[in-house]
Amino acid sequence: MTDRDEFRVDMHVKVLDEKVVRRAKQRGLDALVYAPHFVRLPEIRRRTERFSDDDLLVVPAREVFTGTWRNRKHVLAVGLDEPVPDFITLTGAMAEFERQNAAVLVPHPEFLSVGVSEADIRVHSDVIHAVETYNPKHWERHNRRAKAIVETTDKSAFGSSYAHLRGTIGEVWTAFDTPVETEAELVEQLRTGNVTRVVHRTGRSHELRRRVEFAHLGWENSWKKIDRLVLSGMEPTHPDHEAYDGQFDDISVY
Repeated sequence: MTDRDEFRVDMHVKVLDEKVVRRAKQRGLDALVYAPHFVRLPEIRRRTERFSDDDLLVVPAREVFTGTWRNRKHVLAVGLDEPVPDFITLTGAMAEFERQNAAVLVPHPEFLSVGVSEADIRVHSDVIHAVETYNPKHWERHNRRAKAIVETTDKSAFGSSYAHLRGTIGEVWTAFDTPVETEAELVEQLRTGNVTRVVHRTGRSHELRRRVEFAHLGWENSWKKIDRLVLSGMEPTHPDHEAYDGQFDDISVY
């Protein structure tokens, strides 16, 4: 537990290992939310259990890719008990999150071709709990637009490093005025809107980290995307994968 007046959570990271944990602690974080792309929930949960300790809580989550590759919208769900695949309809994903009583967050709203829109947030307002207002991959206009969406939809704000690279861990955090001991407690804080503030580092080092992460986005959407679509076969989180046993056939987009 922390002796500070706030509990600091980096609300969305893509990497997790010993170096990530060490950096998170050095940066004064109390918790991480780990939601890697295209990894099934049981594996995510196993990794978070391995790296959680008394000084750092690591919480499993899923950033679900709803829609098709060409028209996909990302939604972050914290507190899932059962796996949810990618490439399902946004409406179907929201229904499943609601059934599982997850905390439902909108990362990088209206960002490029992968962000949930303000209109989507209004349609699913009863299910969505918070919207991201600061993400290092954003340009300033994206952060301004995200803050405007929070104001007009009356949702809670959150921020994350969205770290795909270890060096970005702890560049951004969401502060809570109530300490969190477990995944369930974090879900409750998010569902009740008990977020104190969103904080990010400043200065040249932070701006460099932002540019490095944005450059990494270009690599993800070029060679890595080709590898996923053409060379690697079916994603582990594709709804047709045998792990889901046809459960999501009615809302699959492929």
